Amino acid sequence: MALTTVSSDRLSTNVKNTNFTAAEKQDLTNDILPLSGQIGNRNKIINGEFRVNQRQHTGSAGHNAYTLDRWKYARSANTEFSQDQSTVTPDGFANSVKMTSIGSNGSTGASDYAYWRYFIEGQDLQDLSKGTSAAKAFTLSFYFKSDVTGTFAISILDANSRMCNANYTVSNTNWNRYTITIPADTTGTIANSNASGLEINFWLVAGSNYTSGSAVHTWGAYSASSLATGFNAHITSNSVNLYLTGVQLEVGSVATEFEHEPFGTTLRKCLRYFFAHSGGNPGVNGSTPNTNPDTNVGTASCQSTSSISYNTFLPVPMRVVPSVYSTVTGSTRYRLNSAGANTNSGSDITINTVLSTHSMASGDLGGFSGLSAGQAGNVRRYSGSGILGFSAEL
Repeated sequence: MALTTVSSDRLSTNVKNTNFTAAEKQDLTNDILPLSGQIGNRNKIINGEFRVNQRQHTGSAGHNAYTLDRWKYARSANTEFSQDQSTVTPDGFANSVKMTSIGSNGSTGASDYAYWRYFIEGQDLQDLSKGTSAAKAFTLSFYFKSDVTGTFAISILDANSRMCNANYTVSNTNWNRYTITIPADTTGTIANSNASGLEINFWLVAGSNYTSGSAVHTWGAYSASSLATGFNAHITSNSVNLYLTGVQLEVGSVATEFEHEPFGTTLRKCLRYFFAHSGGNPGVNGSTPNTNPDTNVGTASCQSTSSISYNTFLPVPMRVVPSVYSTVTGSTRYRLNSAGANTNSGSDITINTVLSTHSMASGDLGGFSGLSAGQAGNVRRYSGSGILGFSAEL
């Protein structure tokens, strides 16, 4: 039996030609999914519902540190928050990120700040046509729950020192969905590259150095004083909880339903930027990481009596040549298994080169003893806690 294809124009016309009210027509239009543009892969945010947590991050993070996959946290000295994967969610979501104030000094100083950061590659933003006469608006939507009420702020920065900010008002402590449409910008093109094209900041704390500007919801030259203009939801005590999930950024001026996708799809997208080789865990619903993994790192060749070189495959081509991410501890972190002998090392590995496809890495590991040059074998994570990973984050 042949399948009948119904165009988006016909769907739109059929909705318009019914006796529904205007509000009902809009709801139906939104539920049908976008009637123009792409239906799948609309969301330019990866891990927008915080299901992937390869680093197994819990608690506080230092300034400008990645926590749950693809999300970064920035703060001043007096505005510390913990960041944890949470199962407190609105209906239809598995996870959120819970942010709890733990370092408040009782007041917000002029230079105090804290915000949740997300970066998008320029090559994934070309359909915005930013910086051209055909520039398009785009819409940011998200679910937010807060113990405090007031006006919060977001800021969006491009790579050309241009920015746009916007506010959203929290009037109760329930889960609510917020929608912010960012106007088209005919100035400042976004390079078609794997470098950052846009940065999105969700402000949690903003002192007067960042709120005294006048520009709101319009593109203009970067101004620190306008990054969080209008923000007044000041947090002056500890144990204040904020939750975020369902973050979506899409082309156009209409916020469609959040684009849920299989967990494996989100994880594979995250692996382009970070790969927890061993000791990590995708981290669904607070699962516990393997703290003592006996995991093969790769093939090895002895370069001297105390060092080896190794090759390890990466699960997907990474964004750039990755750096080593290691929280591994202990005096027997790695073991070389070979026909000659099994010996241990308490050193950290390095990366020297990566194939042009960014799918295999080569590096060095020292700290062994009694090896013979040319001796071959496999190098393994042997004991000690922590995560060995490879990072190609923006």
